[in-house]
Amino acid sequence: MAGGWSRDGAVQDQIDDTVMDAVLAARASLPVGESERYCTICGEDIPEGRRWAVPGVRTCVSCQSGRDRPFASTPNRRGSKDSQLR
Repeated sequence: MAGGWSRDGAVQDQIDDTVMDAVLAARASLPVGESERYCTICGEDIPEGRRWAVPGVRTCVSCQSGRDRPFASTPNRRGSKDSQLR
């Protein structure tokens, strides 16, 4: 139930729009075009399966894992209800 001048479901619409914006931004940052045969960082071969699965890939799995590691350790600042009750 919405209050004031907002209509029912307005808050959910804002949440949906925020999520959709994040999805579109993530998709826009994905590589496109022809995949490299060799990793641009270490020079190792990029397996054909990876080149097929991720069009436009530029790095091997190990180099990409190293690049993604700083983002994987970002804590969830919102937490869950259970963690807030402790």
